[in-house]
Amino acid sequence: MVLSKNEIEAAHKASLLRGLNPLELDEVIQAAHIQRLSDGAFFFMEDEAATETFVLVMGKVKLVQVTPDGQQIILGYLVPGRTFGVIASLKKMTYPVSAQAVGVCAALAWDQKTINTLMDSFPRIALNTLHIMAGQIREFQNTVRDLSTQRVEQRVARAILRLARHSGREIKEGVLIDLPLSRQDLAEMTATTLYTVSRILKEWENRGIVESKRQRVLILYPHGLVQIAEDLPAVNKQHIETIRKCDLGE
Repeated sequence: MVLSKNEIEAAHKASLLRGLNPLELDEVIQAAHIQRLSDGAFFFMEDEAATETFVLVMGKVKLVQVTPDGQQIILGYLVPGRTFGVIASLKKMTYPVSAQAVGVCAALAWDQKTINTLMDSFPRIALNTLHIMAGQIREFQNTVRDLSTQRVEQRVARAILRLARHSGREIKEGVLIDLPLSRQDLAEMTATTLYTVSRILKEWENRGIVESKRQRVLILYPHGLVQIAEDLPAVNKQHIETIRKCDLGE
């Protein structure tokens, strides 16, 4: 198995492998096989038998779930270094979500027998797996809570902030979400319609909070987005410009 320098770095920062020394890391990585997928292909589908655990080392992955009434919900996006499919370390389980490649992707994969053998050899991996599962349950619970209790505008703001935490990149103008993110994607993340997301983003653009173009979202004023997400008093464009001038010393 041949990995690029960036892929090796992504593997080394994976939470699944946290706490292992360099020799242990090398042994665990060599026990994996590399899976490379093209854009739109699936690492696994919801309700399939869970047979492999993955660490993403290149590209991005979209986690999707289908509700009982057939509506597709995007639960989040993964970036290199993230672990997914850890439920496969348990026997007779199914994947609770689908994992779809966004662009060309590569992931290290361990089958169930291999990952269990590694857990026996390196108990730290078993402990890391428990932490990962607990964190994923918490993330999914927060998403369900947002969908069931928050206003649509709050849900969209929270979704964008979650994406910014995982995939945000600071540039001169603000925080760019480094994903090919469409308005339909945001609608599927927040259980609303394309029309509603478009209306909300247009209003935020007028207020100077975000800039939204084709598959691109730039957060111009993160604090304003946080205020919306937390249902705090609204901000206006004039107030934002005043803050920016103060920050710039104008």
